[in-house]
Amino acid sequence: MLFKSSGSKTGRLVSLLPLLLILAACATGAIREKLLTMPQIEGADYVGQDTCLECHEDMAESFAHNVHGRLADFEMMGGQKGCESCHGPGSLHVDGEGDTDKILRPAELAAEEVGAICATCHSDGSLMDWTHSEHALADLSCTDCHSMHAEDVAKAQLKQEDPELCYSCHQEMMAKNNFPSHHPIKEGKMSCGDCHNPHGELNTHERTNDLCLDCHSRYQGPFVFGHAPVEDDCTICHDPHGSVANNLLAQNEPFLCLQCHEGHFHMLRESNFDAPNYTQLSQTQIDNANIVNPDNPHSSEGFQMSFGTKCTTCHKVVHGSDFPSQPLTGGGLTR
Repeated sequence: MLFKSSGSKTGRLVSLLPLLLILAACATGAIREKLLTMPQIEGADYVGQDTCLECHEDMAESFAHNVHGRLADFEMMGGQKGCESCHGPGSLHVDGEGDTDKILRPAELAAEEVGAICATCHSDGSLMDWTHSEHALADLSCTDCHSMHAEDVAKAQLKQEDPELCYSCHQEMMAKNNFPSHHPIKEGKMSCGDCHNPHGELNTHERTNDLCLDCHSRYQGPFVFGHAPVEDDCTICHDPHGSVANNLLAQNEPFLCLQCHEGHFHMLRESNFDAPNYTQLSQTQIDNANIVNPDNPHSSEGFQMSFGTKCTTCHKVVHGSDFPSQPLTGGGLTR
């Protein structure tokens, strides 16, 4: 009976294991989220947009063409219409003859406070993952990228265009985009936003590969003989931001391949050119003396040149093939 009771307790503990793992992840910060804090102006009431524009005439014209200023009542999603949607109720600011301490100024607020103001309306679609994004967790504010009073709606009221705006922080990626092998960003054929969601992570809710395969669909397969890194993550072999190696490879051949695949045993052999009677020797004598055909044009390094320079000379279809070991006999039809 004691044994059965112990087994029952063990079973209950096993069933609780997933919950314990989630709680442990939360406690250790493995599941990270930016906590947004809505700023408040104690004792203030809403006075309406017309009252604001009596003093801020310079904002009246731009706000009339701004997407925020053109919203109808039924389009509002929790915020008060007009300036006070972002700046908070303005009665104390008006009564204090423009006291700036009595009004919310997003450009001077903490990142989590600005995020809370914007998230009052902008909380769905590609914006719903903002609190989990790397930008939010790095204390980046909405106003670091967006100008709320800008008139350029087509460009999401960004302070600069993509990719220049991204490069203002991500200078390493700007340098990589100037490497010999790169995505056509500087040529204007794509932008950072084609792959990245600045309010979340990548523009995919699935694997990284699914994002790559949106454009490079010919590598999707299925293939009879797959290549494990290709099926796992394209970035195992490729650096999408740019590389000095061809085809965005993270490293040149054969060093990239040799990180997973050991070299052919042939690379350890040395060509022998001191066999004057090569054609008169028996096969046993040739094998015992490690003698090879002296017609090799690469001298004594013939095997190293053949098997240690570029793996894709023979393994042509590295993304997957219907032939064993991705050989050249695939004719490139499965590339």
